Amino acid sequence: MTRFIEPVTLEGSLATLAPLAVEHGDALAAAAADGQLWKLWYTSVPSPETTAQYIEAALTQRETAHAMPFVVREVDSGAIVGCTRYFNVEPAHRRLEIGYTWYARRVQRTLLNTECKLLLLGHAFEKLDCIAVEFRTHWMNHQSRRAIARLGAKEDGVLRSHQIAPDGSLRDTVVFSIIASEWPAVRQHLLFKLGRT
Repeated sequence: MTRFIEPVTLEGSLATLAPLAVEHGDALAAAAADGQLWKLWYTSVPSPETTAQYIEAALTQRETAHAMPFVVREVDSGAIVGCTRYFNVEPAHRRLEIGYTWYARRVQRTLLNTECKLLLLGHAFEKLDCIAVEFRTHWMNHQSRRAIARLGAKEDGVLRSHQIAPDGSLRDTVVFSIIASEWPAVRQHLLFKLGRT
């Protein structure tokens, strides 16, 4: 049986997205150390001590839930600088979510993220024929909310007390989406931001 999402490498001029593998552990731990990202209470970035479990959980999700976790490799340096994932995949409804995205501090708010989203969205809409792609983030993650809106995603709403965080706090989740009919304009917008129009 063919899976809805098969392992794939997505290549751009700034970044390459490659399927996550166990051997990426040390590089991911080093990327997360740039900014001590695991200390951000509203995100799920692994600490050096939890990177192996993070990878194991992501690979299990890949095998049992149609997910596809990627490492983000910076083309110029060759360094792994973060992680992202297709997940909450619904093959019958041709929709998925992009999330679990984090980057080393030195590449945050750069065009690398813009290109990664262009690659992920392009593959979702043009190869997988998705009808919708969703993004979710913590209400308190204002940086992430602004970044998702800048992509051209529309805010669908807020799921109140949606999840219980590891520290016991309740997470309000902000839901955004891009639908297939919006993809051409979003694509043009991302290409413009990248200076490729």
